[in-house]
Amino acid sequence: MDDKVLSGIKRTESGTSASRRLRKEGKIPAVIYGKNSPVHISIDAKEFSSKIRSISESGLLTVKMGKKSFTVLIKDFQENPLKYELKHIDFFEITKGEKLHTTVSISLKNTESAEGVKLGGILEQVLYEIDIECLPEDIPENIVCDIAELGLNESLHVESLSAPKGVKILTDLQRTLVTITSLKEEIVEEEEEEIEGEEEETEVEVIGASESEGE
Repeated sequence: MDDKVLSGIKRTESGTSASRRLRKEGKIPAVIYGKNSPVHISIDAKEFSSKIRSISESGLLTVKMGKKSFTVLIKDFQENPLKYELKHIDFFEITKGEKLHTTVSISLKNTESAEGVKLGGILEQVLYEIDIECLPEDIPENIVCDIAELGLNESLHVESLSAPKGVKILTDLQRTLVTITSLKEEIVEEEEEEIEGEEEETEVEVIGASESEGE
């Protein structure tokens, strides 16, 4: 897809000063890692932000450098949270036809209309991504988890996910994805903890009083 194609320019300089200079020019320093030697490149920051909706859900990308192109995944990145800008990106070159291990995000569906939420429960997403194995062309942007029927004090686990065709889930199937907890139960637990704390304080006071009397 055209919106997943980025233009790359090979870098001849490296180091902090060179990277800082590139960022001032509106470029993002990057490295493509793969079976061969790392390729140091720069990409246009505006082009990247306009074509990549979310760096955590970017999926497969194509980086073109003249007549050569690389099919890649984003392996890692550094960002400046104060300026909302990417400082550096590590790409990982993949080979089509060869299965790979990667991560994919979990997207919850019907969060506001879930049975437990409608009854006043507190929704908590415990797991935000899972490990998968598949061919590069089968990597999904995310895996959707429908929680419409999830009730109060109930949980969904990884085993409840429906993986797309060609995708194998590697994460432990018993790991919890999402829970809906009753607020009432949380309050009761807090009250019980407070009562236990008061009992401990009273016991300490009684012991202290006994020791004073003995003296």
